[in-house]
Amino acid sequence: MTSTSPATNSDLTPQPDAQRRILTVLVTSQVLSGAGLAAGVTVGALLAQDMLGSTDLAGLPSALFTAGSALAAVAVGRISHARGRRPGLAAGYLTGAIGSAGVIAAAVADNPILLFLALFVYGAGTATNLQARYAGADLAAPAHRGRAVSTVLVATTLGGVLGPNLAAPTGTFAAGLGIPALAGPFLLAGVAYAAAALVLAVWLRPDPLLLARSLDLQQRAAPNSTDDTAAVTPRPGLMLGALTMILTQLVMVAIMTMTPVHMHDHGHGTAAAGFVIAIHIGAMYLPSPLTGWLVDRYGRTTIAAASGITLLAAGVTAAAAPADSVALLALALALLGLGWNFGLISGTAMITDAVPLATRAKTQGLIDVSIAIAGASGGLASGIVVSATSYALLALIGGSLSLALLPVIATTARNR
Repeated sequence: MTSTSPATNSDLTPQPDAQRRILTVLVTSQVLSGAGLAAGVTVGALLAQDMLGSTDLAGLPSALFTAGSALAAVAVGRISHARGRRPGLAAGYLTGAIGSAGVIAAAVADNPILLFLALFVYGAGTATNLQARYAGADLAAPAHRGRAVSTVLVATTLGGVLGPNLAAPTGTFAAGLGIPALAGPFLLAGVAYAAAALVLAVWLRPDPLLLARSLDLQQRAAPNSTDDTAAVTPRPGLMLGALTMILTQLVMVAIMTMTPVHMHDHGHGTAAAGFVIAIHIGAMYLPSPLTGWLVDRYGRTTIAAASGITLLAAGVTAAAAPADSVALLALALALLGLGWNFGLISGTAMITDAVPLATRAKTQGLIDVSIAIAGASGGLASGIVVSATSYALLALIGGSLSLALLPVIATTARNR
């Protein structure tokens, strides 16, 4: 199975110096923002459970900050479309920092309504972290887009793995300030997101999207340019790329959200849950360079299919893992992160191949809205499913859903 990424006159002239600088700045911001996004994953559900005294709505925080990321994806996409990646990404991270401060205020006031509102705003950081991968691909040649996306994603690993493991220390630090311990990771998130916004606002120059558009216009103005329709006409792969990312996000968020709650309910502490989530986030981002190479070498659809199979393995492992086995739960969450990584990088490459520069940022933002809505649905449904049945059944349902990718990929391949 292979994916087509045709070269046309609209494909960019390589700009290695500019691309290296842009990737360096993006990597720096992603290291910082990785620590920010880990806070909600690690303790968001536990904070809600503690305030509400019930597991029924423990999936609501994940649903809220994922829904918030949907709105932010539209805003970041539109700002980027109008003014470039730099103001769009910086505004998104700054909003995430404001949301983190709101979560801390809600925890101090013991106000669940304020908590839910703040988590919605906090979701902007998650959306921005994902939107940054598109900035890494703006100037990349088609044959190297998978690797460009992976370079940006892998930078999230350091902050994303470090953040959950700081859940206990930041909780202790927060308690010393009179803030509930579970809100501690959001102190780190606020500082990390604000720092990421500053890095991008000051140093993301030249703006990758604006430079890509300028180069594209120069190529079209050249006397030998004959490819006029590519500027506005999407290429094949748009729908398959979107579906791959939507389905992998839904499955990943659903199982990930309830894993800390499942562990907490069976006697595991915050440190153990933080360790498992750190393994998960590491698997989400650390394999990115290899995944990017595989996507460029073997094709987008091949790795998308591997995503579905890996997510199934994750669901089966999570369902079969004894509640007292941190090692098996960590393995399940590692497979879950790896399957998501396969889906995100292959899907992003398909979208970047398919969408012309004239509408790229806006279309990418709209697609990320669908991804965020899928994640919100998965997060919200996960708490309801676990409350009504069990964590094991949730994991099996999620793993089975991921197989829906395979017939779609097979049909798409036959129609090419």
